[in-house]
Amino acid sequence: MLFGKLMPRDGNFFEMFNQHADRIVEAARAFSQLVAHYSDLNLRDQYNRDVDAAEQAADRITREVNQSLHKTFITPIDREQIHSLINTMDDVADLIQDSAETMALYDVRHMTEEIIRLTELSVKCCERVKDAVYLLDNIGDAKTAEAALKTCEEIDRLESDADRVMRTAMSKLFREEPDVREVIKLKAIYELLETVTDKCEDVANQIEGIVLENA
Repeated sequence: MLFGKLMPRDGNFFEMFNQHADRIVEAARAFSQLVAHYSDLNLRDQYNRDVDAAEQAADRITREVNQSLHKTFITPIDREQIHSLINTMDDVADLIQDSAETMALYDVRHMTEEIIRLTELSVKCCERVKDAVYLLDNIGDAKTAEAALKTCEEIDRLESDADRVMRTAMSKLFREEPDVREVIKLKAIYELLETVTDKCEDVANQIEGIVLENA
């Protein structure tokens, strides 16, 4: 396929995309475990470290991609698409880490049903992002391109689900939580987790553009 012929031997961008997507999923799943075992301080610390490690690995891959862009004469897709995609993917990893750090800094005492639900949706979005990214190196194939677009549509639906959970969560929070400090803490967590799904949708939109332009 054309993409394979254009792929520079010293800079496999699609492989780096795949590696970054793996780190996103690792961060999301570690965060999910943090939420699931939040009452266990030792496990909480361990999963916080796991989130940090995945995010730091994602940062390294992002730097590698951006450095490779400066060294590679011919790229498999548009340079701006590569730059925008990897940096938007990195935003996902950053937001997951931000969510974990904020819970620690704000001394959140317990997990709510809404945090659990938003976390589940975030993990699913990240997993679908990985699925879509893994298809990019073969989007010259019509069936692969179609599968990538369908995966992006699924991410859009998951983001819409997260929006609905967010609206319900905020309504419940302001109606039922008497402690203003808890309102501030939980509002920040809800917003961060919902933004994870928003950013996944941004990744999906970029992938859709790449598929439509290059398939």
